[in-house]
Amino acid sequence: MYTAGTAFLEALREAGVSYLFANWGSDHPAIIESLTAARKENRKLPQVITCPHEMVALSAAHGFAQVTGKPQAVLVHVECGTQNLGGAVHNAAKGRIPVLIFAGASPYTQEGEQRGSRNEFIHWIQDVFDQRGIVRGYTKYDNEIRTGANVKQLVHRAMQFATSDPKGPVYLVGAREVMEEEIEPVSIDADLWAPVLPGAIPPQSIAELAADLMKATHPLIITSYLGRNRQAVAELIRLSERLALPVIESVPSYMNFPTDHPMHCGYQWNTAKQNEQLAETDLVLVLDSDVPWIPLKNKPAERSAVYYIDVDPLKEQMPLWYIPAKRFFKADSHIALQQLNQYLDGVDGIDEKAVSARWRKFSHIHDRQREEMRRAEQPDGEGITPEYLTACVREAIDDNTIVISEGISNYETISAHIGANRPGSIFTSGAGSLGWNGGAAIGAKLADPDNTVVSLTGDGAYLFSIPATVHWIANRYRTPFMTVIYNNRGWKSPKLSTLGVHPEGVAKQTGQFWVDFDPAADLAKIAEAGGGTYAQTVTKSSELKEVLENGLKV
Repeated sequence: MYTAGTAFLEALREAGVSYLFANWGSDHPAIIESLTAARKENRKLPQVITCPHEMVALSAAHGFAQVTGKPQAVLVHVECGTQNLGGAVHNAAKGRIPVLIFAGASPYTQEGEQRGSRNEFIHWIQDVFDQRGIVRGYTKYDNEIRTGANVKQLVHRAMQFATSDPKGPVYLVGAREVMEEEIEPVSIDADLWAPVLPGAIPPQSIAELAADLMKATHPLIITSYLGRNRQAVAELIRLSERLALPVIESVPSYMNFPTDHPMHCGYQWNTAKQNEQLAETDLVLVLDSDVPWIPLKNKPAERSAVYYIDVDPLKEQMPLWYIPAKRFFKADSHIALQQLNQYLDGVDGIDEKAVSARWRKFSHIHDRQREEMRRAEQPDGEGITPEYLTACVREAIDDNTIVISEGISNYETISAHIGANRPGSIFTSGAGSLGWNGGAAIGAKLADPDNTVVSLTGDGAYLFSIPATVHWIANRYRTPFMTVIYNNRGWKSPKLSTLGVHPEGVAKQTGQFWVDFDPAADLAKIAEAGGGTYAQTVTKSSELKEVLENGLKV
């Protein structure tokens, strides 16, 4: 039979989907039949990755898309599976990750009127009024497949939404009867459903921005996720070197600018004090950043002009967000930087003496920062500090390594001390729901099997990742990666949040923050049981390097 389920799977393949991260349920017989028939007949459809938990499934699709830029598909069971996606939907939405999520729905007939009619008690229990509403606040597009006649068109339209900037997740629902419907095969030219082309800056505005950059005495660039397009990194380096523009990474989710570049001037996260470079600015160029600074304690000088270039400069899904700027541009940063660099190549009037002086100044600041980092990397006797641990990881890995970072309270430490210099070498979720790390590592390894994948995570984020499912999938589908857990036996971030609001409060005075994991779980045993994983617990700094080397060998 050629059914709507068959057409759905074919449409995914036409759209470039390689993997279907699936958590099966009673709503999926048509798709299971179609997949099995395709295997029997040697027809190519997306490869199924069976995922015992939906959070891991969507996190894996997230990681795959970050490494390749190509959207994948996630299949879940009605409204229960949709809800079990949990914070992974938030991560995909806030991280601007293209992914198609498909969920079945309870059958809409109950007396055998159509194939797929209700035949299990759960079909009444799982019937809800607004299943799509569960994720509507996080998806760019949601729709219900009501007939097999246009299922391919709906899939390609959904993918067009997912892959057009700002990218994001999309959600389709199809009841059993619809997916079982026999239809005539439909041919689709996927090239006619391409994403909307990225935007540019008006030529007159490029001239204005270039003029302001050239006359600024204390210009600064801030970025967070420009590196999602690896080609943009080279253009940013070119601009920075042409005008000696220092670069700060604020809450980076990609490698945006080489750590060892003389114009790299550090990182900002929940910075509790004023950044010196930001305080001196008279012009800030923000490129792809949701939170370039936190104005409560750290912001540009009042006289500073702000230019904001972003695929979503209004932050349309953030109810409270405002940064007064001279100009906002809804544009692709790679294209905007190309425009700006081409303009500067043909313009006169650049003050080369000022550029040289600025280069010397910020090169010195860069060198001083790196010296301070290296001092912080010394071990504390036999104690293991986050800085020392990250430095040991940096020494153990090579240029063929992808780092997955979900260190939470150690985010800034990991970014600063891992020393990423290659585009596409480090990723965070770009969002705030913990547990992304394990699935993302699986997705990254599927996306780039020739490179080593290393996941750096806190113990809290590790437990959020559903580790039994993560290690089982890694074992079954041969996606090896090394996890390093920064184990402080609790949630450090809520403690830091409390101290940020109540620095001398009763919680500090008593030491009670309700965040300790006591008695501590044996995290190595959890990993070992989940998938036959090589697992070691390290308590002494003198043993750390050898264990890391052994882990990479395994």
